[in-house]
Amino acid sequence: MKSLIIGITGASGSIYAKNFIINSLKYGIDLHIVASPMGEAVFAHEMEQSLDDFLQNLSGNFKKYQNNDMFAPIASGSFKTDGMVVIPCSMKTLACISSGLSDSLLQRAADVSLKERRKLILVLRESPLSIIHIRNMLAVSESGAIVLPASPGFYHKPQTIESLADFISGKIFDLLGIEHDLSTSWKGIDKY
Repeated sequence: MKSLIIGITGASGSIYAKNFIINSLKYGIDLHIVASPMGEAVFAHEMEQSLDDFLQNLSGNFKKYQNNDMFAPIASGSFKTDGMVVIPCSMKTLACISSGLSDSLLQRAADVSLKERRKLILVLRESPLSIIHIRNMLAVSESGAIVLPASPGFYHKPQTIESLADFISGKIFDLLGIEHDLSTSWKGIDKY
């Protein structure tokens, strides 16, 4: 069984976090979830329910940690996981990770992922980008993180917002080497 840390920050795009959590549990992935205070607030605003209420209605193997709990197991490199996904990842969180700041459990878990050479995928949802954002993306990429902008493709002809979110979840699973049935692969087209 795969084990992942999911970080949820205050960037818009809570649908991506919701979709990724649902799909991860569907595929039997063990989840360790931590959200920043703004991540919780934005999730409640965009999803019209609190993160805790959303999680309460799910089945599967997951645990949610408080962002100020620096004694949580995910704060230590000795706690083995298969990686971490920050979805959505705010520019503030990107800046903290790129600078090695660990003021919170979410930031510490990301720092641990980098130092332990585990996959760290940052699903950024911001536009346009400043040169500071781009430099921070370069810094985390050079440190081993993967920057995955929340930019879904359209070649699979999505009909719903959920299928756009499925596309991003599928891309993350592809990067983590997790088999899935979400439509992310280009299959070519018949010549016309």
